[in-house]
Amino acid sequence: MSNKNVIITGTSRGIGFELVKLFAEAGHKVLALSRNEKPISNLGLNNVTAFSFDLSSPLDYKRVETFIDLKFKKVDILINNAGALLNKPFAETTMADFEQVYTTNVYGVSEMIRTCLPFMEAKSHVVTISSMGGVQGSLKFPGLAAYSSSKGAVITLTELLAEEYKESKISFNVLALGAVQTEMLEEAFPGYQAQITASEMAQYIFNFSLTGNRYYNGKLLQVSNSTP
Repeated sequence: MSNKNVIITGTSRGIGFELVKLFAEAGHKVLALSRNEKPISNLGLNNVTAFSFDLSSPLDYKRVETFIDLKFKKVDILINNAGALLNKPFAETTMADFEQVYTTNVYGVSEMIRTCLPFMEAKSHVVTISSMGGVQGSLKFPGLAAYSSSKGAVITLTELLAEEYKESKISFNVLALGAVQTEMLEEAFPGYQAQITASEMAQYIFNFSLTGNRYYNGKLLQVSNSTP
């Protein structure tokens, strides 16, 4: 398998951090984007570039575009991993709360894809990380109105983009994850223990991003060992 140019968002910790290490160890070139670039920069990986990135900043998307144009030339894999999780009763969830969550989980995903698309070609793969909470008919949890609805939005966005760009042979897929033991989960649900670790889930996403587009396009895959 030839080396790929990979862009990953939300890389300062959790699944994103583990993904960067997996791709780097396999010899791929990685652009790691997160508000805090230090955890990745401190690894000192030769084939990884990390810089601070804010999903709400138009200037930061321009920086990404410039980097791709000068260094990558093309993007083989984009993993939209960055996420904001808010656990708050709906009656207390303000418009500003919704806007903050949607800026990261929906608008940021959309703009990152739009930024990378001109550099993508046939067999490029866009993988967006969603949640089981965003899947229609799945078990829902109180307090996650903003989070789960935003994750439902990117599922529909993925389906739409796969149709709109089907002639380009670029693939768009979305993974709805069950609970994964990450810092973000611990912050939102203190004391909850998930069965899957960040490194275990990263391994699955790593493999899927490299090969899943051979079998899927415009598809939602539920990555959860719980029922329903």
